Amino acid sequence: MKGIILAGGTGTRLYPATLVVNKQLLPVYDKPMIYYPLSALMLAGIREILIISGPEHLSHYRTLFGDGSGLGLQIAYAEQPRPEGLPQAFTIGRDWIAGEPVTLILGDNIFFGNGLGPMLRRAVARAEAREGGATIFSYRVEDPERYGVIAFDADGRAVSIEEKPDRPQSNHAITGLYVFDARVCDHAASLSPSSRGELEITDLARRYLDNDTLHVEPMGRGFAWLDTGTHDSLLEAAEFVRTIQHRQGIQIACLEEIAFLQGFITRSAAEARGRALEKSPYGRAILAAINEAPVLLPFADRRAGDRRRG
Repeated sequence: MKGIILAGGTGTRLYPATLVVNKQLLPVYDKPMIYYPLSALMLAGIREILIISGPEHLSHYRTLFGDGSGLGLQIAYAEQPRPEGLPQAFTIGRDWIAGEPVTLILGDNIFFGNGLGPMLRRAVARAEAREGGATIFSYRVEDPERYGVIAFDADGRAVSIEEKPDRPQSNHAITGLYVFDARVCDHAASLSPSSRGELEITDLARRYLDNDTLHVEPMGRGFAWLDTGTHDSLLEAAEFVRTIQHRQGIQIACLEEIAFLQGFITRSAAEARGRALEKSPYGRAILAAINEAPVLLPFADRRAGDRRRG
């Protein structure tokens, strides 16, 4: 399984803050926005990652992450010449995907909740299985007309998907996290632009729904899904992260901590990074994770005990 972070777009709703910086590099409380979607991919066990962004911003991501080896990852980069819809990620990244299953996450989405890691790993396992298919994640919202919406029958089976409908058939929005099997690039290549002039992720998901290979994973109570596309939602996300971190004494999306607890990097590598950042709560969280983990903790047990996994 590979992972793509779509960190493109122009960020016009966040002007003037995004006139000189990519939206996904803005801070959400104490760390760059892109740390949050990257942490979700890492919790799913994904280590090969493609970051897609505008050509003027890719150098910033390379400075931030390099080749990913510091996190035990393999990070590649690709240009998005202009935004043409979310499925464009699969045409831009087709050669890199190389016929493998792939998870797409939007660079301005934050996910948090007990059991998030196991939920993501189940979706990955389904996509990698022989029968394949796709998994989307639904979340109940008050204003579904702003999102892609999925409706269910009396037995809880998905029956329809609509993009920003005037009269939504349900309050279940489709979040910015999608897990697809190896057929996704072929499906994406056959899509036509909608009336909005873009390729729609809902049309792509509908291909799987029509083939009866779409799984919907509801994110119910206890999960948080935050979209940081406006000034107000960006502030709300920062307040959420601050509240959780201060109340529980943890770091959300501490990449080196996750990498260590997942077994992606060694104790010495994690400690070196923690020491370099120890003047910040972020760096101290890395060191705390090292101190709390037994030296010879097996990889499987290390995953099971990961506080970031819920």
